[in-house]
Parts: sequence; structure tokens; C-alpha cells
Amino acid sequence: MPRKPTPDARERILETATRLFNRYGVHAVGMQQIIDECGCGKNLLYSQFAGKDDLVVAYLRRCSADWDDIVAVAQERAGGPEQHLVEVVREVGIRVIEPGMRGCPLRTTFAEFPEREHPAHRVSMDHFVRVRTELRELAKRTAAAEPDRLADRIMVIIDGLYTNGPIFGDDGVKTAVSFAEDLVKAETAG
Repeated sequence: MPRKPTPDARERILETATRLFNRYGVHAVGMQQIIDECGCGKNLLYSQFAGKDDLVVAYLRRCSADWDDIVAVAQERAGGPEQHLVEVVREVGIRVIEPGMRGCPLRTTFAEFPEREHPAHRVSMDHFVRVRTELRELAKRTAAAEPDRLADRIMVIIDGLYTNGPIFGDDGVKTAVSFAEDLVKAETAG
């Protein structure tokens, strides 16, 4: 009689894949490496994920969900809509300087899968569209005369943090937050 997977099997495999993908990149990690690291059998992995693309999509969706946490934490610290945008930048900054961080996993994977129809490319693209839309919604709550422009500029600061934050650390984060504060102040000045 075949063994049934434990209820946490999918999560254990996804956690292992997340750690390896974050460390080495998606293309550099093979399914056998995930099997070996996780200590699961090949049949178990493939019973939970149809193939590597399926696993990569689950990984990217998990990474995309981190954005919701960033926005929620920023809202808790913010005193108003203008400050909420600044706090989003600050929270991204806190996360990008964590040990082992190599930048935004969605941006990295987007670059690794340039084919528009590839599921990983589509999930990444959907994430960026969602982030831009949410930033624009946040900016519309401010006193900015051109909220879309403010949101797009905040997104550029966030992109810079994902690229340079792991390199410049706390000083880079402080610079990005200061830049966001200056930008929000300039864009919302009456």
C-alpha cells in the first residue's frame, strides 16, 4: 500500500525550494537538489507539484504574498496616507538588508524567464502590475496633484532598494526612505 503524504509535505517542499531558489536562483536549482535537501522522495515531490514550473509558480506566489505583509506593516506604522507610502519604502528596506537577501525574487525570476508565455514570467508580471496598482491607490489617498506619478516614482525607489539595498545596506535604506519622504512632501505640497 502506497504511503500517503503528510499534510505538511507540500509546505516542506515549498519551503525548501524557496530557500534554495532565493540562494541560488531558480534556473540553478534542480529538482533533485530540492528532493535531496528536503529529504522527500521523487514521487512525493511530483505528487505535490506537477513539475518545476508548477513549483516555481508556487514559489513566486508565496513571494508575491510578502507584498501584502509589507503594505499591512507599513499601514500600522503610518500616521496617514502620505506616511503610508514612506513606510512601504521603509519596510521594503528592512527586508532587503536581511542576511542572504539577493534582491527581489520576482524581479530575478522575471529576468530568468523572459518568454512572455512562461508561467513564471506571467506570475512575475502580474505581481508588478498589482504592486503598481496598489501604490497608485495608496497615492490617490494623499493630497498629491498627480497621484499616479507619485506612485510610479515610489515604485522606482522600491526597485532601487531591491537592486541596491543588499549592496549598500542600512545606509542605502536610509537614503531611499529620505528620498521617499522628500518626494512625498514635494508631490503633496499645496
